[in-house]
Amino acid sequence: MKAKTPKESQTVMTEIVLPNDTNTLGNLMGGRLLHWMDIAAAIAAHRHCRRIVVTASVNNVSFGQPIKLGDVVTLEAKISRAFTSSMEVYIDVFVEDFRSGNRIKCNSAIYTFVAVDQIGKPIEVPELLPETNEEKERFDAALRRKQLSLILAGKMKPEEATELKALFGK
Repeated sequence: MKAKTPKESQTVMTEIVLPNDTNTLGNLMGGRLLHWMDIAAAIAAHRHCRRIVVTASVNNVSFGQPIKLGDVVTLEAKISRAFTSSMEVYIDVFVEDFRSGNRIKCNSAIYTFVAVDQIGKPIEVPELLPETNEEKERFDAALRRKQLSLILAGKMKPEEATELKALFGK
């Protein structure tokens, strides 16, 4: 299985906020944004492994600023790290100022997907080869997040979490 770079599986998705997407304040509903992020992340995960993928978890969502009716929203999803059968996907959300065309990062999220075969059993995925500094930082942080998640789920003992222990010294 050939290793891939984040660019090989990146997904860029653009949406416009329509009246049916908003709450009574004229802001994009959080659930609609979560839906868009799930789609963008699923496409990135699929492109990485070229297999069926399922959402395993929504690890973190940051709603930095409201997105308004009529805004053009661009979601950029990249694999931040691939494990045995799972992939962490980082999604950055940008709003485009319709007058100037400038993009402002307003939200982000981290999802985890698992590749499965036709009967739903997890299968191996290609490794990820980060290239840029940001990709390397996200790659390293993904292992710490996974270890924390495993500890919280009771699937790993805290003393086994080498990456987390390294954060807090010896």
